[in-house]
Amino acid sequence: MNIDPHVLQNFLAEVQLESLSPDDPVVVLHTPAPWELVGTGNFAGVFGHPDYPDVVVKLYAPGRPGIEREREVYRKLGQSRYFPVCYQCGENYLVLKRMRGISLYDCVLYGIPIPPQVIEDVEEALAEARAKGLYPHDVHGKNVLMYQGRGYLIDVSDYYKQQLDTKWRDLRRAYYRIYLPFLKDRGWKVPRWLLEGVRKGYRHYGRWKRFAEKLFLS
Repeated sequence: MNIDPHVLQNFLAEVQLESLSPDDPVVVLHTPAPWELVGTGNFAGVFGHPDYPDVVVKLYAPGRPGIEREREVYRKLGQSRYFPVCYQCGENYLVLKRMRGISLYDCVLYGIPIPPQVIEDVEEALAEARAKGLYPHDVHGKNVLMYQGRGYLIDVSDYYKQQLDTKWRDLRRAYYRIYLPFLKDRGWKVPRWLLEGVRKGYRHYGRWKRFAEKLFLS
């Protein structure tokens, strides 16, 4: 499912985005109408067009690497119930199947209950990716979507990294130990400042943990 080349080229010529830090989402300076910004990651922005509701364009910010490896990840994933499909690619962009739903991050932000089925779906999806020779990496609350009570994954750009990543393991543990017994059915909304504080604190914790492992295990 491709986008009309004229529409796509006009978009690429007009859109403006930049990445100020590899640890923070890209900044979108201009989104040409009628395109809309769907979301941002640390290396790329994702955009949709009303005439193409079933696809999105993932555009890498200038100077940010990784698109070649992401293309290969999508090639290995192929058709899957849990992951997007890559329909088209260019020098700095990918045209992907649009995955509907709300992120787990936003579920917690807005007090929307997350059923256990979503967590177990992610477990199955990660097992499927590993069976296809990939290494699920950077799986966290903003990269997992919930749609009609089922779980789906987006942003597989780091699935080539052959190194231990505990983000999903830690999130799953927090779900069963904290969220499920104390938060799920209460409808409580967790403030964004608190969620961002947890996110940044976890990132720094991960860096210190990696440093300690290198210091004592090398």
